[in-house]
Amino acid sequence: MKQLQTQIGCLAGLALLSSSLLGTLTLTAPPALAQAVPSEVRRGYTLLNQGLVDQAIRVFQQVLRSNSQSLEAQLGLAIALRRAGRDADAFNAYRRVLELDPNNRLALLTVGVLGGFRPEWQAQGIEALNRLLTINPNDNEARAQRALLLGYQGRFAESLADYAIVLQNNPTPEAVLGAAEIHAYAGEYQRSLDLFNRYRATGRPIRDGQAIAYALALRETGSAGQAVEVLEAELRRSRTLDSITIQIRSALASAYAANGQVNQAASVITPLRGRQDSRLALARALNDIARYSSSPAYAQEAIALYREVLQSPQLTVGMAREVADVLSGYPSEQGLALEVYRQLSQQQPTDVGLQVQVAVLERQVGLITNQTFQQRLQTYFQPLPPDPAQLRAIAQALIRLDSPSIELLPYYQALVNSGVNEPFLNFRIAQIHIRRGDLASARSALVAYSATSAGQQDPFAIQLLLAEIDRREGNPEAAAQRYQSILVSNPGDRGVVIGALQGLAGIRQSQGRTAEALTIYDQIVALDPTDYAKVLGRTSLAYQAGFLGVGEAEAVLNAWLASRPLTDTPPELYSLAGALPANPQREPLYNALLQADPENIPVRIRQLQVVSVRNPQLAQAQIRQIIARDPDNLGAYFVQAQLAQEQGNLGLSAQAYEEILRRSPGNIDALSALGGVRFQQRRYNSASMIYSEVLAIQPNNPAAQSALLGLTAAQGNKLEALAQIAAMQSQAAQMGGMNQVLVRQAQQIEESFLQQRGFQPYWERF
Repeated sequence: MKQLQTQIGCLAGLALLSSSLLGTLTLTAPPALAQAVPSEVRRGYTLLNQGLVDQAIRVFQQVLRSNSQSLEAQLGLAIALRRAGRDADAFNAYRRVLELDPNNRLALLTVGVLGGFRPEWQAQGIEALNRLLTINPNDNEARAQRALLLGYQGRFAESLADYAIVLQNNPTPEAVLGAAEIHAYAGEYQRSLDLFNRYRATGRPIRDGQAIAYALALRETGSAGQAVEVLEAELRRSRTLDSITIQIRSALASAYAANGQVNQAASVITPLRGRQDSRLALARALNDIARYSSSPAYAQEAIALYREVLQSPQLTVGMAREVADVLSGYPSEQGLALEVYRQLSQQQPTDVGLQVQVAVLERQVGLITNQTFQQRLQTYFQPLPPDPAQLRAIAQALIRLDSPSIELLPYYQALVNSGVNEPFLNFRIAQIHIRRGDLASARSALVAYSATSAGQQDPFAIQLLLAEIDRREGNPEAAAQRYQSILVSNPGDRGVVIGALQGLAGIRQSQGRTAEALTIYDQIVALDPTDYAKVLGRTSLAYQAGFLGVGEAEAVLNAWLASRPLTDTPPELYSLAGALPANPQREPLYNALLQADPENIPVRIRQLQVVSVRNPQLAQAQIRQIIARDPDNLGAYFVQAQLAQEQGNLGLSAQAYEEILRRSPGNIDALSALGGVRFQQRRYNSASMIYSEVLAIQPNNPAAQSALLGLTAAQGNKLEALAQIAAMQSQAAQMGGMNQVLVRQAQQIEESFLQQRGFQPYWERF
């Protein structure tokens, strides 16, 4: 699955668009100078119009030495310095013009244009353009330049709002090109590509910084090969390793990586290594190579460089936000990213997207509870800001939550209903619906996501969710086929590979093919032996399969807890904590895990089991409160049913499972569990009918098969049960493996059968 990171890549300080815009400005003398203007000033303008720029500069400087308050001489000097290419001197000269005449349009606009030349000038450029737009809100030229500078600073919400106005008012080709560039860096890739194509229709080439943004839009909309072609052509044009060539090499490395050319990506950035002026560009490239190749080495190198960038005295708001966006995607760096976001939100208190990002990270690192997080969100959603750019910033913050809780569904849905352009919202909504047990709605959300260009570029993530839906619908073999199809496709994203392997291992475990499941999990561990979370996952699987005892599994869990904070909660930790028996000493762990994921059923059961030991009524009261808050949450009924079963209240347990079946007819998990309750109630005929119904829906369901065998044995037909097991094992052997669950069940039946006749089983003799 792609990491959703804002890539500014922007070329702030290069003024690539700005230089073309300057060519459209009238930088000559005013149409008519009053006769009262000194003759020397008029002579300076005459020299300027004749192209004798250096002589004009000397004349204007001489006038200002005798009369520093001469507006006409100061303006002439500023124009001449700009004509001479002395940008720093020109910038200061125009600022002096504004001291003499704060409303001078030429000075305000030129300071705004020059503000794009260096990062440290951007704020002053924006300030000048703000004043110009206050004087004349319809000045489209000034608004387009302000939008560009805001984009360079990473203030995308404000930038895109300006461009929305500019693009509705007969924009110049330069304005369209700037809008295309900033839309690309704001993550609006398809809109960016549309604008670039609109600009290309004028017959003008896309060069330098705009070519980099164009390649980014191409890459992120599935045309990585075309992006490579664009950037290779730009690199051939370059002669020296200047600032623009550094950016081109960085972008080309990203395009190569996206196109599966990792070796070429690593090679093209070799000249950037060890240079102070290329740290950010190199970090971007390394981060993208890590993203497309799933290489931890590239990721660690990128993180180190991003950390160096944060210490740079030239750090801008845009650069800081970019670094925070990237680092927030790495769990080890989320604390630092949060610190940066907090500083940025203090500087820009009206940026709701930043405030939501702060809240999201505080939730991810465990600084606030889920309830506090929702309370914070309510303040941002009541009402939602009308600005589309602000809405998208909020959406981009929220989609960073890898496993959103059920309570967040209204917020995600509100953003979708608002029309915000962030396709991945539908993916998150599908995840939430799966957690709620609403599989039809989950499929609908995935259809909406797959219809977008982003979804079409993310097929494996969609297949992983569809596989989980298949599994929950009682079709594990269809799910397994999806996982195997993903693996055969050899996706470059290691996260996708691990997800498919984990899913396939879970399917094989549920089918009783535990040896095969463990072999698959060994592949997961081998992909990254340093990822101890995967050791937790393998331990959970081995324990549940009976290959590890409680003590061995608890030792692995304790080793994790001794070396990690309780806020580090990977999915594998939930699996092992939920699989092991409830332990009062682990109650703080259960509470911490449920803070991060309140809907995790196995951990919720363990927590309530611990509570139940102290106060059974309190445990049931707590689950009733959960159900009352969300009556449609099927997971809560599962918890209630299993807790009641643990407490011996089989009637309440059956009622809870029946409620699930009323809300979700044919739910295999609930149907199988209800059969187990009937078995415990010694209602064997009812249990047999239920398990037969399960097998009618899912003929190879191992739990139902095993349960029917148990029923057969429990009713005194042990030899018949053993014969059925032998037939089933023969069939399993033909499919490539023995069902370990059936092996143990046969052993238990044989033991019971022999003991009933006064024999000691052979396996108990030693």
